[in-house]
Amino acid sequence: MTRGPAPDTDLRMAGEWLAHHDLADTHPTPLLASRLAVRRRARLATYVILAALIVVSAFVATSVFGGLQPHRPLPLLALAASVAGLLLAQSLLDRWVRRVDQRAGATLSRRAAHPIHPGWRTVLGRPYAVFAVATFAGAVALAASALAVPEPTVRQMAVVVLIGLLGAMAITAMQLRHLLRFPVVAEDEESLTADVIMRVEDARELTTPSVQWSLPVVLFGTAPGWWGAAAFAYLILSLAACVALHARTPSCATVAQRAMSVR
Repeated sequence: MTRGPAPDTDLRMAGEWLAHHDLADTHPTPLLASRLAVRRRARLATYVILAALIVVSAFVATSVFGGLQPHRPLPLLALAASVAGLLLAQSLLDRWVRRVDQRAGATLSRRAAHPIHPGWRTVLGRPYAVFAVATFAGAVALAASALAVPEPTVRQMAVVVLIGLLGAMAITAMQLRHLLRFPVVAEDEESLTADVIMRVEDARELTTPSVQWSLPVVLFGTAPGWWGAAAFAYLILSLAACVALHARTPSCATVAQRAMSVR
């Protein structure tokens, strides 16, 4: 990526992004506009990867439930191979974003004074970290509890859900690692603040459950009533926790400003 003129649309969207994060007085630069544009494309691609994981898991579960080779490992092996392929796709996507940032950093005439490299407490924060672990743990516990059901079809579908959840966990961990390790790209105080805001915003986006809420639904209608009640309680409690978390925690801009004030 060069520092040439960014498209007018990207500059306009960068200005809107700055205003949304209480940085309306900051002028959108081609560097920021280009980084935000790449970030939007990468996020869309990640949504496609997670949607593909849900679709493939649901297809395999439907095959199991429909009696297509219910006692053969081929559908589960196909799901495992699909998860591996999606992990590779996410790895290549993160590498692409990292290379774009590296090329952007190489073109900077100067770096921000005293650059910071925010850790997980700044980027994610303890409340969001606890929430992410709790939602994944709850979904895995639900799927694992279905393995105790005597019905073979339910157990096989539970294995499908577990494979999908483990794949989603690996993808999320890979993205968080990328957010924490890719270098800061900043040429002044304003772009340094924007860099931190982007990291915090992306990390919070990652903690919003998608696969955790979607995959257990595959077992509804086949698992026993007690399992359905437990799954419903999990969905309601995690949804309430998600709403409360977003309402009570400081904004991304506030977190970034605090990080800047203590550097």
